[in-house]
Formats: sequence, C-alpha cells, structure tokens
Amino acid sequence: MSSGNNQKYIWQQAEWPQWSFNSAAFSQLLAQVNLERGRLLGSMQALGFKLAEEASLKVLTSEVVKSSEIEGERLNPEAVRSSIARRLGIEAGGLVPSDKYVDSVVEMVLDATRNCSTALTHERLFGWHAALFPTGHSGMFKLTVAAYRDDAAGAMQVVSGGIGHEKVHYEAPSATVLHPEMTHFLHWFNHELGLDPVIKAGLAHLWFVTLHPFDDGNGRIGRAICDMALARADGLPQRFYSLSAQMQRKREDYYNSLEQTQKGTLDVTAWLTWFLGCLLRAVQSANEELKGVVYLANLSQRLPSGRLNERQMKMLNMVMHGFNGNLTTGKWAKIAQCSTDTALRDVSELVELGVLLKAGESKRAAHYVLSEF
Repeated sequence: MSSGNNQKYIWQQAEWPQWSFNSAAFSQLLAQVNLERGRLLGSMQALGFKLAEEASLKVLTSEVVKSSEIEGERLNPEAVRSSIARRLGIEAGGLVPSDKYVDSVVEMVLDATRNCSTALTHERLFGWHAALFPTGHSGMFKLTVAAYRDDAAGAMQVVSGGIGHEKVHYEAPSATVLHPEMTHFLHWFNHELGLDPVIKAGLAHLWFVTLHPFDDGNGRIGRAICDMALARADGLPQRFYSLSAQMQRKREDYYNSLEQTQKGTLDVTAWLTWFLGCLLRAVQSANEELKGVVYLANLSQRLPSGRLNERQMKMLNMVMHGFNGNLTTGKWAKIAQCSTDTALRDVSELVELGVLLKAGESKRAAHYVLSEF
C-alpha cells in the first residue's frame, strides 16, 4: 500500500483500519433512530402475523428494486414481489412470472436477512456475487465471478464521465492485499461485539465498499451486508424498513458522502452522521407506511367480503402515498387496468364506506379524495 506524502485514501493511512468517531456528535440522532426502530418493531409485532408478513414483503421488494436502481439497473417490481412471495411461501395476489436473474438477486437479499445470524464468509460472498452475475458478464464486460478481483485490467477505480473526460472518484486497494483485508473485515463483522449494532451496520457498509473487492456489484453486496447487520441489530430476520429506498432518494448525497469519507481520515463521524440520518428517514417512512397498513386492514374488516380487492388495495396505496393530479374513474381504470364500469364499482363501494369523498366535478368527470386516515 502507498504511504508517506502520496496518501490520498483512508486505506493508505498508517492506522488503517482503526476507525474512530466522536459518538457525542451523533448521540441524539442515534437515540432517535433506536427509539423509532423500537416503535416500529413493537407495532409490527402487535399487527399479527399476516399483516406483518405483507409489510415485510413490501419492504423487501423495495429493498431489492431500489438497491439495483442506485446502480442504474431497473427491475420489474411486480416480478421481484412475486419472486420474494414464492420463496417465503406468502400467499399474495397478482403474482407474475419472474426470470432467473430476478430470482438470483432476491436469493442474495433473502440470504442476507433471513439467515442474518449465520456467519458471513468468503464463500458466502462469492455465492452472492455469482447470483448477481449468472452470465459472468456485466453488460458486455466479462467479469471475474465468485472470486475477488485480480486487477488484470488495471487498478480498481470508481470513475464517472465519458471517454476522454473521465473523473476518478476513488481508487481501491490493490488486489494483492484483498484476501487478508477481507479476512480482517469478516472477522470483525462476525465477532466485534463492543459497538452499537446500528453503528456497526454503517461501518460495515463503508468498510466493504472501501475495499471494493469485486469487479462489479460492490454497492449492492455492500448494502446487503448492511441489511444483514441491521437484521442482527433488530433481532429479527424480517425487514420492516428499506434503507436502500432512502439511499436511492438521496443517491447523489450517498455517493458524495462515501467519496468525501474515503478521501479523508479514519475519523468517520461525518459518514456515520449521514448514515444515521438516512436510516432515521427510512424508519420514519416505515412508521408512516404502517399507518396505511393498519388503516387498510381495519377497512377490509368492514367489507362484506372481508377484504379489499387487488385494484382497491393498489389504488388506495397510491392515493395514501402521493397521487399526482385528481383521482377519477378514468384514471382508476387506466392504472388498475380494468374497465370504466369496474372502476366505477370499485370507487362507489369506497365512497359508500366513507373512504373516498367526491371532491368536485369537472366537465369531463367527478374526482375523489381520500378521507382522513
């Protein structure tokens, strides 16, 4: 490794990897995160198995989709949801076929969270990597799969910009030191018990992506490791909040925070403060989502059939979480992919229950809003 005046990245510091941070700087934030996590997990346990299962399915779907989206890869959310439901044996309506690639990505995330108490090993990481790249390629580029990178094509760099205008954001440690570096990391991840487990999750993600041990897929595997650490912290294999969804919303901040940290000192207070803020928003968002889950569950009990139909569930979820424009039966039919007569029946039933209110009528159609929930 480089040393002396050529030091540019944290892994080149003489103290590497002896992390340091000022816990007092984020103690209030950490306390708030842990309070909100406690509230959420307590509420989920009080929900009952079926509703908690549905909430976990929704969160896991978001985690898989958004983690891939951060890297510019778009997966079909319905295919991801179907793949997770099948693997967990969850009865969920509207399941669609999922391809082998989606199934492989889902397997990685489920292994990280459902088997969170099992030790993380080199071999397990290789299995995750093979799942992400079943063809041995990333686009047109051939990768070293299920093994750490060998740097045969040059140093591992994180680069942006077109040809001739490249900007190097980060250069990872040489492939020659990866195995001992990863062995050190894995021993710490599996055995370090002296840290607050939430802080450990933030450090684990930073440490892994700093080593950048694979040719590709480091971000997604790094976030799976973070989820694994958070599942251990929660003491539950189910996931009820999605950190990747929040990271995707703040994608530029996420990358900037990592880059600044990797070019700084081993004092990672700023990174942990950013990470805790992101995690807090994830848990708060989940607590808001929970209100909707409880509302829909109570609403279903008031229906003669004992449940909302799939179209009603889908549309009410959209309305509760920010529907663009006015909700009309025409829009309902288009989004729910049903006839206007079916849409009118769906809406009329919800109006009779007091769930939707007629808010006005234009020349073309009436529009509706959600009553308080």
